[in-house]
Amino acid sequence: MKARTRAWRFRRIATQYLDPVLRPLAAWVPTFAVMTHRGRTSGRVYRTPINVFNRGDAYLFFLTYGADVDWVKNVLAAGSCSLRTRGNDVALVDPQLIEDRELREAPLIPRFIERRVAGVDAYLKMRAKQP
Repeated sequence: MKARTRAWRFRRIATQYLDPVLRPLAAWVPTFAVMTHRGRTSGRVYRTPINVFNRGDAYLFFLTYGADVDWVKNVLAAGSCSLRTRGNDVALVDPQLIEDRELREAPLIPRFIERRVAGVDAYLKMRAKQP
């Protein structure tokens, strides 16, 4: 897996300026969500706007900024998170960090964009927690 993707240089701008604007919208817009996760050292609750793709019982998060970002580390450490997508709340468990240059599980258009434009070669896969 690459240490940094092509999109890495835009990460700080996105976090500081785009996330606050996207956060209220992301919970309602298709292919977006707000992920709620807890800091692994601080215990603080974070709400991160994020792209998500639902494939059957799996939820896929393409790692545009690579796997070495705090939200990925937090989710892997906790083993769970929650997601608000399309106005619905979903508890997610069993995070798996998957390295796949072809992003085979991705829908066709996002696969092309993530692979060719952003240089993504990994994603986080989770499943909905059963009630």
